[in-house]
Amino acid sequence: MNNPPDISQDPSEHEEYAHNIQKHVRGYLMVGATLLAFTAITVALSYVNFGAPKANIAVAMLVATFKAGLVAAIFMHLAAEKRLIYRILIFTGFFVLGLFWLIFLAWYDYPVVR
Repeated sequence: MNNPPDISQDPSEHEEYAHNIQKHVRGYLMVGATLLAFTAITVALSYVNFGAPKANIAVAMLVATFKAGLVAAIFMHLAAEKRLIYRILIFTGFFVLGLFWLIFLAWYDYPVVR
């Protein structure tokens, strides 16, 4: 039967562990502050007219994509993942784009009722 390793009584190891946790907490707080700032930017941009409704949607989607990428990279720990995970994500992205393309092609198959 395997016994668990002895817990070190060396105080320097505990300080190093605590410092490592503080580094992660500081990073999470910075990401949270960035998300809060970009939420305020999103609200501010909602009051700006960029000329066309499509431009307003494009700007909102750009900000939302940045925020979603930040959440995925930091909070979901995708920034430190292996290449296989990124290959799967890229494949999934192409698959979703293909589905969107099929919906776009089928959009004009039905007559418009007025």
